[in-house]
Amino acid sequence: MSAQTLEDAIALTKKFTGKPSNEDLLKLYGLYKQATEGDNETERPGSFDFKAAAKYNAWLNMKGKSKEEATEQYIQLVDQLSKTHI
Repeated sequence: MSAQTLEDAIALTKKFTGKPSNEDLLKLYGLYKQATEGDNETERPGSFDFKAAAKYNAWLNMKGKSKEEATEQYIQLVDQLSKTHI
């Protein structure tokens, strides 16, 4: 099973029977946000909101990547994860 588009990849993640590692989840989040919104221009969350800060940093790490490149990498990562989580 292989995704061809961002929408296919998103649908494929909903079929995961196991939860990817937090590292993979954050990478997926960062790539998704970069693919759909571009560079992170939002305000940094408060220092005690660790989950929001991790997500913010995951997206910030994708800065400068084109939406097309982020989409391609998102699809590749979902395809890779689907081999062990479906």
